[in-house]
Amino acid sequence: MKVGGAGCALRAGVDLPAYLRRTGYEGDLDVRYAALEGLHLAHATRIPFENLDILLRRPIRLDPASLQAKLVAGRRGGYCFEQNTLFAAVLEALGFPVRRLAARVRGPHRVLRPRTHMLLLVELDEGAWIADVGFGVEGLLLPVPFQPGRVARQFAWSYRVLEEGEQYVLQSRGGDGWRDLYAFTLEPQEAVDYEVANWFTSTHPDSPFVNTLTVQLGSPEARYTLRNRELSVDTGAEVARRTLAGDEEFLEVLAGTFGLRFPPGTRFAFREPDYPSNSTSGRVGSAAPNPGPPAALQVPLDRPKRP
Repeated sequence: MKVGGAGCALRAGVDLPAYLRRTGYEGDLDVRYAALEGLHLAHATRIPFENLDILLRRPIRLDPASLQAKLVAGRRGGYCFEQNTLFAAVLEALGFPVRRLAARVRGPHRVLRPRTHMLLLVELDEGAWIADVGFGVEGLLLPVPFQPGRVARQFAWSYRVLEEGEQYVLQSRGGDGWRDLYAFTLEPQEAVDYEVANWFTSTHPDSPFVNTLTVQLGSPEARYTLRNRELSVDTGAEVARRTLAGDEEFLEVLAGTFGLRFPPGTRFAFREPDYPSNSTSGRVGSAAPNPGPPAALQVPLDRPKRP
């Protein structure tokens, strides 16, 4: 399948040629697993996971025009509802069958949480696959086969889906063994379901996305994460961390490591629990400078510059 010409603003508001330029994908577009895998990897490694608009007190909109303007034309990122809504529209524009699902994110304490994560099930002649370009630091670079118990190796990381009663659990494998990422059922979700979850996630005062700055981008070689002021690089074998020195470096890292460019002086409102209590504004640059960890833990910032 080839895409081109003036008439390619495809259904669901997706400008497919612009999307392919944004992700850098130049491979096959036939409705087969090879194309799904290539599209998934291109999206996951070029469009960062981030919640910066929430911290700028901007609304998160899930309509096709807003997603196209922000993630494609605006060269920004987003979180799960934005990322997977866009990716689902792209896949459907190409003819892929997509079922939209919802999940409960899990953590080490197995607290019951609401269904505030979006994922996709893509069913092909070659099999069924979980596609998810919006989970963040432990998220998928490639689709995972929807075959309970089958381990999927993705570069330095491994995943599997398990059955758990009437639901399924996506797990990742780390140094301490398998750990749950989220639990989901196969009940199809509608756009209105995500609107409610998106509103809760982006506005509730106790939501981690309202209080913690998170920017993440993966590659086959490493996963880059900025959480508040801490920058980390996970290669699968080790994780290096350091604390950013100040506002100027903060914006430099957003641009150089994640491809996210903001005007000088931009500040993001997030809580800084590790900083002195007299830093009342909770914004970047509001606390006293942190010297960061020793040089041995410094993270190189020479990731290839994003176009």
